[in-house]
Amino acid sequence: MRVRTLGEFKVNAIGLGCMNLSHAYGTPPDEKTAETLLLTAFDSGVNLFDTAALYGFGANETLVGRVLKPHRKDIVLTSKCGMQGVNGVRVIDGRAATIKQTCEDALRRLQTDVIDLYYLHRLDKNVPIEDSVGALADLVREGKIRNIGLSEMSAATLRRACAVHPIAAMQTEYSLWTRNAEIAVLAACRELGVAFVAFSPVGRGFLAGGISSMAALAHLAEKDIRRGMPRFYPEYFEQNLAFLTAFQDLANSWGYAPASLALAWLLHQSEHIIPIPGTTRISHLLENLTAADRVLSKIDLAQMDAVVRAHPIAGARYNDATQREIDTEN
Repeated sequence: MRVRTLGEFKVNAIGLGCMNLSHAYGTPPDEKTAETLLLTAFDSGVNLFDTAALYGFGANETLVGRVLKPHRKDIVLTSKCGMQGVNGVRVIDGRAATIKQTCEDALRRLQTDVIDLYYLHRLDKNVPIEDSVGALADLVREGKIRNIGLSEMSAATLRRACAVHPIAAMQTEYSLWTRNAEIAVLAACRELGVAFVAFSPVGRGFLAGGISSMAALAHLAEKDIRRGMPRFYPEYFEQNLAFLTAFQDLANSWGYAPASLALAWLLHQSEHIIPIPGTTRISHLLENLTAADRVLSKIDLAQMDAVVRAHPIAGARYNDATQREIDTEN
């Protein structure tokens, strides 16, 4: 796999987002299935694993920590603070004391002495970014974290954060069907030497063809977070199926699995982009990893962009309430 820079580390070009092993997309897999997937990822060359206090309200950090503890020295372990479960409710809290306590809890759950990259998961709009990053800088000085990251924040906030302490990574959704990062923050990361970690790089499963019909949409689990995302509302989803069909036809004509082609597109956008697709299936994991070996020409990339232009994506990526919580350009 190609190697890319993430803070002080060199990581393989495709990491693993661990969220859906515990959180967000309906009923998570059983513990044995999740363990097998994590170990298969490691054995297949993945050395970047991404979790957060929010995922399963601590359960995902516990899972990742237990399973990967024997391989700790061989992986780059990342987690997030600033958004977690409190008494069963998701809470955004960027206060210094909360960040430091969340880190202590994460270290215990992850069964490690230091977290390689620790993100501020969301901007707490009641707390200056300088204060939140200042707390993270204290954790660096105390040896509890090695690098600081931000998640779902704007170029302007990134610049303010960098004035307090070097920022190693910005994590934001980015894919063929979610390209708001191209407004400003992607270029700001390149300018400032900040890695761009792309979550949901296959469009929350859409680009992989996992939900390819109105019938499949109707069968999403009741607690699947996609039910609350406008692009998956029936009135928009039906329009988006035209894009999916055109994209799948292109992938099939080139002999690529659609998910692999979507990830290859991301890797070709810039050397500072590191996608972290998540999955609960080993077959999908191995399919995703083939993207690191795909070579796309400028003509290929232009054809892919033409598909997007011909079939504009309908619907916002978040509903209004969630959109108000994030700081990204829109």
